Amino acid sequence: MRILHVLDHSVPLHSGYSFRTLAVLREQRRLGWQTAQLTSTKHEIAAASPGHRQPDRPPGSEHLEGFEFHRTPFRGNLLDHIPVLQQWKVVSALRTRLAEVSDAFGPDVLHAHSPSLNGLAAIAVARSRRLPFVYELRSNWEDASVDHGTSRAGGLRYRASRSLETYVLRRADAIVTICEGLRREIIDRGIAPQLVTVVPNAVDVEAFAPSGNADSDLTARLGLDGGRVLGFIGSFYAYEGLALLLEALPAILMRYPKTKLLLVGGGFQEAELKRRVAEAGVGDNVIFTGRVPHASVQAYYQLIDVLVYPRLSMRLTELVTPLKPLEAMAYQRLVVASDVGGHAELIRDSETGLLFRAGDASALAARVTEAFELGEQGNKIRVAARRFVEAERTWEVAVRRYASVYGAARASTGEQARPG
Repeated sequence: MRILHVLDHSVPLHSGYSFRTLAVLREQRRLGWQTAQLTSTKHEIAAASPGHRQPDRPPGSEHLEGFEFHRTPFRGNLLDHIPVLQQWKVVSALRTRLAEVSDAFGPDVLHAHSPSLNGLAAIAVARSRRLPFVYELRSNWEDASVDHGTSRAGGLRYRASRSLETYVLRRADAIVTICEGLRREIIDRGIAPQLVTVVPNAVDVEAFAPSGNADSDLTARLGLDGGRVLGFIGSFYAYEGLALLLEALPAILMRYPKTKLLLVGGGFQEAELKRRVAEAGVGDNVIFTGRVPHASVQAYYQLIDVLVYPRLSMRLTELVTPLKPLEAMAYQRLVVASDVGGHAELIRDSETGLLFRAGDASALAARVTEAFELGEQGNKIRVAARRFVEAERTWEVAVRRYASVYGAARASTGEQARPG
């Protein structure tokens, strides 16, 4: 089978979106499927930003992680800052490039991944070439834009984004999403339940296996000797609740004064978080590592006694399951997380991790100190978390679900599967 994936962005940019894409591609290759992958101009814009600039990037495509990623050229002009025209330009450029890649590759299925701009371009190409169209909704991007401050809940841009997603969903031959919360949301938009399949976030359990003791050199370099280590590994968005974690830290330090908080990653909230650390006078207890290569992240997981995921309650976090807690559970680390719906889909309280009331700094501090004192029960929770991932959340198990999705999409358009 030949699948052409249409993406917002990809590696080398670091995000849960990029890492899920890479995992799906690798597993589809193991299944013997052939893939091509194309990103929109939004990847080019992000890759050219000061934090990600790559001066020697070749035009047209890049070979990364064993895959060729086709790129859509970005040509900036005065239209780039005008709403609607800006989005139209993204769709128009992607549609043209997608037609070129599709004609060269000869796919059996066009598989577009959110946001809706990718879907709009893919619909046009799929219909003109009579190809099955699969749409994968990974998140409600309108809700994420509220957290990022680029739109207002219920505002014109929010409603327009939501309407475009619904438009694309209603024209897909089959739909994939990443969790039950989003599946219910899609069905609530009037989509037939049988069209919607969950392919959940997962991990490669071999790559994310516990590896024993922490790296002593890294421990010393980060100044983590002699105390317990709390940690967060991921992107610094407001909805992740890291400000709440900093609010809870003084209460934790009253019980365990040598505790260190290791924040691994970066993002929109980094400057604000550093300001809060300075104002609270806890700079000696908080270490910002900056972004680290994905291949090196295991060494940081092994430094941390308790991973904390304090996501705040909002539509996005109640509906969407994150990837990072699964990685921590696979590494057999103890997880403390807020009880938002996305976490509750992954974690059974006091069985595979500890949940606390979202938005409550006192509850967070209490559960962290409880985690420090669990002893043998903590070991049992870590083992149970790893077993859950092995049984239910491996990429091998998850990606096999695409076979029935692609089959249904092709049947709906009268297409016959190619061998392999």
